[in-house]
Amino acid sequence: MSLVKLEIEKHTAVLTLNRPEAANALSKALLDEVNKTLTTIKQNPAIYCLIITGHGEKAFCAGADLKERKGMSEQEVIQTVQYIGETISHIEKLDIPVIAALNGVAFGGGLELALACDLRLAARHVQMGLTETSLAIIPGAGGTQRLPRLIGIGQAKQMIFTAQKKTAEEALGIGLVEHVVESEHLMTAAYELANQITKNGPVALRQAKKAMNLGMQHDVETGLAIEHLCYTHTIPTEDRREGLQAFKEKRQPNYQGK
Repeated sequence: MSLVKLEIEKHTAVLTLNRPEAANALSKALLDEVNKTLTTIKQNPAIYCLIITGHGEKAFCAGADLKERKGMSEQEVIQTVQYIGETISHIEKLDIPVIAALNGVAFGGGLELALACDLRLAARHVQMGLTETSLAIIPGAGGTQRLPRLIGIGQAKQMIFTAQKKTAEEALGIGLVEHVVESEHLMTAAYELANQITKNGPVALRQAKKAMNLGMQHDVETGLAIEHLCYTHTIPTEDRREGLQAFKEKRQPNYQGK
């Protein structure tokens, strides 16, 4: 059975972690399949947006596979955590918008994976947290860096120091997720958000993401220069001309990503 499922509908791809019997934990085999699937997505220019979710309602992703880790040496543990981090960074570096649809718990590496996505939707019953300090370790796949950038240093320190778990509503209140919906409506809401995104110019979407992600790593002046460079990439495109023509003709544009 495949550990990762990929479905494509129009311009939206859905990547589903498919280890429900193990709470979709990040085994090495699953990570291998995730990376292969991400490469497939990158090579398909018709995909404008990606949704990442987990199979079932129990877990989005419970993080590292602790059963697998029991048989590892200390060096192997370090290498595996590094591989998790590299895979999560692979997701973050996708040039298309990525939505995390949190169908169940997201702890440790599972939440770190969601943090690498651009937007997060959570089912109302979901809990999430970076709980590593309760195991006498720290988040090692980007959590100490991405969480404070998203919700602020104080809230991030409190979550990590206490290893506390947040409900979906609590996560919404601190900006950890953008939307909370009933479980049965999660994927519908994710698709609706993706549809709102993919109706827009795909080149513009990629350049907007690049401008924001790179700009946030620098001061405002440098960020504005990055924004200008990204903006210039949209000017000579066929899509920009199509957008203007569609506006003039009062119709929906037909963007081709060119």
